[in-house]
Parts: sequence; structure tokens; C-alpha cells
Amino acid sequence: MKKPDISYSPKPVIEPMPGCTWADTMVLNPAIVKEKDSDTIHMLFRATGPWPEKNLKGLSDPYPIFLGYAKSEDKGKTFVPDFTRPALAPRLAYDLEDMYITDDRGERAVNYANGCIEDPRIFLVEGEYYVTAACRMFPPGPYWEGDKRKDNLPDWAMKEDNPFGSAAYKNDTTTVLFKLHLEELVKQNYESAFTYVCPLTDGSLTDNRDVMLFPEKMLIDGKMQYVMLHRPDEPDVFEDGKGIHKPSMFLAAAENLRDFITPKATHKLLAASTFDWEAERIGASFPPVSLGEGEWLISYHGKQLPDYGYTQSFMILKERENNFPEILHRCSERIMFASQEWELPDKFLCPCIFTTGGIVVDGELLMSYGAADQKVGMARVNLKELVEYIRKF
Repeated sequence: MKKPDISYSPKPVIEPMPGCTWADTMVLNPAIVKEKDSDTIHMLFRATGPWPEKNLKGLSDPYPIFLGYAKSEDKGKTFVPDFTRPALAPRLAYDLEDMYITDDRGERAVNYANGCIEDPRIFLVEGEYYVTAACRMFPPGPYWEGDKRKDNLPDWAMKEDNPFGSAAYKNDTTTVLFKLHLEELVKQNYESAFTYVCPLTDGSLTDNRDVMLFPEKMLIDGKMQYVMLHRPDEPDVFEDGKGIHKPSMFLAAAENLRDFITPKATHKLLAASTFDWEAERIGASFPPVSLGEGEWLISYHGKQLPDYGYTQSFMILKERENNFPEILHRCSERIMFASQEWELPDKFLCPCIFTTGGIVVDGELLMSYGAADQKVGMARVNLKELVEYIRKF
């Protein structure tokens, strides 16, 4: 059985906008959601540009990361982006007393999204829309030139005993959950489209991203619990990851969304890197797609340099009674990878196709992706053919 045919955008559907301060350098890693009763698809994309007025120490201009909005009226063939303003922007504060935000309960919470809001995923949980984003407390410098996460850290954040731990002094990634009020996003009422809920990962424990939830609770350990996919940099910090020091994907279960960062949550190793194209990284790409009868299609990415860069493949999970889902099928082949000229390296040396959105429309799986870490593309494949192929493995 041959690989299913995947069609890709012959050119970017969105690319950086010259002169747009927050989106003139990179536009990538889009999440998508379709309206129930129309062909309209809504997109949130990651974008960045230089922000010299927030250069704190003269080391490098910060490049804060924003979420922008775009809309398609033709089932994802073309998108019209709104470059007039970001849909969701970091606050970009540097004073300790300004590192807080009001959450969905009206309470004061740490604002882990103060510096960057990266790589959105949109999904339903118990009938409500949510967005996860990989966030940093402070904006990095031009990160394609190397690790510049600390170039714009205030002095208080450089101390290990600061109130926020390594989330501040390492400027590591913490994944934050937002409620998405889709009706407000559609109207471009961005100020009321998002509500900060809580962190889903502990930024002082390990850098952790590629986080998304299944749409319904599952029975695990005798309790109905939320189930989450995540990708810690250091698997060894979790009990089920002890002794594992290679790229890994995890599942986590918790009765309450706020429990994921507490000892109340249970973490289970889902997959560790196995194939050569996964040697440096492995993580979930877009939210799980239901195949019915307790089965889920999981898109995931691997990374290895210099031979492969970022590529995409798939696995199928099966729910189990009173336990975490398990892998039924895991494809050993790269299914999606950069090949068109506009997808190939530019600022970054790494070839990259990175899918962050996936929805089913008329039997096709539509996938939104970032290419070369700079532009947005769309791909589509017959879902039935793709699933049949993954079941070979």
C-alpha cells in the first residue's frame, strides 16, 4: 500500500507583512477551527517582529511573539489575515509587580504569557473552545541567531531565588491555557476573545510545550479525568520518565485543569524517540482527531539535524478501560516534510514543516503548518486513506 497523496499549498497562504511591526519577520505555526454551519475557517497564527522600544539592556532588540487572526471562506484554500493589530499580545512588562494577570475566576494569577505567546492549538473540551500556547515570561532577542532568551531579562529575574523560578531566570516555556470565545474572535473583538485560565505545565520544573487536551474526560485510576498530551524537555522529572534522557511525549491526567501542575496529576510516558528522524525531538503536533470507537489519530513531529529537520508523522491511540490510552499503530516513516522551495531553510538552517492545526472537512484532513519557521501553508489528505496507511504499522 503506497503512502497517501498529500497536497500542499503551492505558495504560502500567509507570509510576513513588511512594515507590520508585530508580524514583519515571521508568520508561522497556525491553529485552525471551522464554523459548524459554513465553509468559514478561522486561524490563529504565531507572528513576530523587532520591538526596539522594549530593549532593556542594549544586548539585542526583543522579538516578542504574538497571535494574529486570519479567516478563510473557501475551506482553507486562501486566507485573509488581519494585520491591523494582534489578536492576542504579550504585556511586555519588566517590573516584578506587573507579572500578574486576572484569570477566568477573577483571581490574580502569574502571567506566564508576559513575553511571548507561541504555537497556538485550538480544541474543544467538554463543548467549550480553548487555546494552548507555549509562553515565556520575557521576549527573546532574534532567536534564529542562537539562544537569546536572556537578553532582555530584568535584574530581579536573573536570580535563581526569584518568585517564579526558572520560568523567569531561564526564560523557559510554560504552556498556558486560554478560553477562546469564538463568537468574539469572529467579530474581531480581540479584547474579549480570550480569557487566561491557568498554566498547564510547570515552567520551573522543565521547559514544556506541544500541549493539548482530549475533548472529553476519560476514566483513569477509577476517576473521570482530563487527559493532556505534553512534551517535556526533561522526561526524567516525572516518575514514569525516570532514567529517560531522550526526547519523549507524555500523557497526563488530572481531575481539575489547575491540577496538571500539581502532584495530583499523573504523568505517563507515551512515546520516546525511536527512529533516526526523531533523534532530537518528538512531540504532538495538532489536537487529537477522533476516529470513533475510542480511537484517536495523533499527529506528531520529529526533529534531527542535519539530515531531516522537522518532519511529521502519525500514530493511532486506543482508549483503555480505567487506564491511559495506548499506542496501537505508530508510523516509522516521515509522512510530511519540507520539499517546496518556499518551505526550505532561510533564517533557520533547519528544514521545517510543523503542523499545528488539523480539522476534518468533507472526508479530508486539512492541516495548517508553519514552513521554514517563517510562513504559513495548508495541506490536505483523504482521511480514510491516511488512517488505512497508518494502520499498516
